[in-house]
Amino acid sequence: MKDYKVFLQGSYGNDTNVYKESDVDVVIQLNQTFNSDTSALPPDQFVAWDKAYSSSGYNYYDFRKDVLKILTDRYGSDVKEGDKAISIAAIGNRRKADVITALQYRRYHKFNGVFDESYDVGICLYNKSGDRIANYPKQHSENMTAKHQLTARWLKPLVRIVKNMRNKLVDDGKIKSGVAPSYYIEGLLYNVPNDKFGTSYGDSVASAMNWILQADRGNFVCANEQYYLLWENTHTSWPRANCDQFLNALKSFWNNW
Repeated sequence: MKDYKVFLQGSYGNDTNVYKESDVDVVIQLNQTFNSDTSALPPDQFVAWDKAYSSSGYNYYDFRKDVLKILTDRYGSDVKEGDKAISIAAIGNRRKADVITALQYRRYHKFNGVFDESYDVGICLYNKSGDRIANYPKQHSENMTAKHQLTARWLKPLVRIVKNMRNKLVDDGKIKSGVAPSYYIEGLLYNVPNDKFGTSYGDSVASAMNWILQADRGNFVCANEQYYLLWENTHTSWPRANCDQFLNALKSFWNNW
């Protein structure tokens, strides 16, 4: 019997979905084993950690294979295995789903024994090239919700407005699909000071965008506060050129509305 949990992430999980976002991101996380980043531990603590935990006989690839079989048995040819996710095609009233198989991920800060350890908890998966991709959807969701409350519930509506503007830019051929993923748009607005939200939707968008365009975006963080928002050659950050392209297109769209 496998110990796992199922939860939503992405726009539906964060309540920032818009009309054109039909895909639902579902995470199936195996709980009985985990991957770790122990690079921050001093040598003596790493030795202690290494002695405390042993390798599991059931790994990520075993879990993904089992999940794929179960989904295929249930949904047949509607199931396709992608680079990172397993997709289930939409049919009738069923939305398209991207199923991510994941392990618990621990980024350690301290280890003096199993009763005296400190780590950030996330999830990790592997793509077909074997790259490990670690992220922190729980922190992302909690931080977005907290900031939504601190902005008097303006944050998430503004995310939806900017995402709809992004969709219009894609439809009009101003930017390519994939230049501005929803995850990064949420991160972009997460960095905007709370006092830039409020009064009206139009004023809030203008105030937030003006602040973003003038800010030192190199210091922006993802909404999970575990990674920089803008960074090169990673699976978890936004390439600066893509962000700049999106912001320039967004500015032009707004000024010519």
